[in-house]
Amino acid sequence: MLKILVGVAVLILLLAVLVLYNHYSVQSRGARPAPDPAIPMLRTPDSRFENLTDFPFAPHYLTITDPNLGELRVHYLDEGPDDGEVILLLHGQATWSYSFRKMIPPLVAAGYRVIVPDLIGFGRSDKPADWEQHSFERHVTWLDATLQALRISGSTAFLFDWGGYFGLRLAAERPELFARLVLCTTGMPRANSLTGGIWVAGWRRYIYGPEEFPISGMVANMTGTELNAATLKGLDAPYPDDSYKAGPRRFPMMIPATRLHPAAAPNRAAWEKLRGWNKPVLTLIAQSMAERGFRPQEIHAHMPGSNGQPHTVFADAGFFIIEDVPEQLAEKTLAFIAANPL
Repeated sequence: MLKILVGVAVLILLLAVLVLYNHYSVQSRGARPAPDPAIPMLRTPDSRFENLTDFPFAPHYLTITDPNLGELRVHYLDEGPDDGEVILLLHGQATWSYSFRKMIPPLVAAGYRVIVPDLIGFGRSDKPADWEQHSFERHVTWLDATLQALRISGSTAFLFDWGGYFGLRLAAERPELFARLVLCTTGMPRANSLTGGIWVAGWRRYIYGPEEFPISGMVANMTGTELNAATLKGLDAPYPDDSYKAGPRRFPMMIPATRLHPAAAPNRAAWEKLRGWNKPVLTLIAQSMAERGFRPQEIHAHMPGSNGQPHTVFADAGFFIIEDVPEQLAEKTLAFIAANPL
């Protein structure tokens, strides 16, 4: 009986700590710097993107409309033949289209058209300065508008990190967008475990600890290989100072840690829709991540299209596997497409 009471007390304490650490308007430790109301939107100067290593790709732009913010300029890369089958690459936290620089050439060389948007708040896309303008639902809506403007349909989507969080929502709601899915260090965050919620709460406290919000430092600390100075420069290029980082800053607060989070219910509903996803699904992940919360087995058990596919777990790679083994990821993606023709 005593053990049961102790267990209940510990559980109550953990829940209390989670609620304390999971306050969705947290401003502690410099998490939310005050934006200048006179400058609601920021656009990184083009000079910041000059002379980046291994990044010769021409920028392209389109415009989407937000009911509160008006027109937003979205940057994207568009490489390969105009009539080629489309491979869509979607990035995540602390990354932008630059992080796919080594994956793009082999995909294009194989004859595919490769389209790589920068999410709003990242890369060369416009950056709402107030982090309150960034929410899970708005990013799903912004991405949906971007893919509609790009006329994406029947593509192979390589979804990394937050690219998968948003991309899987669209896969559930508009399955015609994607003919195949490559899921790389991603899933559907839906507040489905206490341990996951505690991890999210701890991650928020950790990432908001430094006085300056990390971008290249975050990536460098979560790869299996050492990044050189040129790569660090490329990762930091979109952010002349911390005022440009409202999107990256906000993302940790957008992860549903409890069911109280506004994204939890729609994400759970989308996950249920994906239970019937029969189109081909491939998972690519670092071993370290497969053992620490990004369990590919959950996807394999939930999405029938993953059955029989050559899923790969990479040793000696980190969370940001797209910096560790980009050529291998491209090779696996091409083999996956070839084995699953339209």
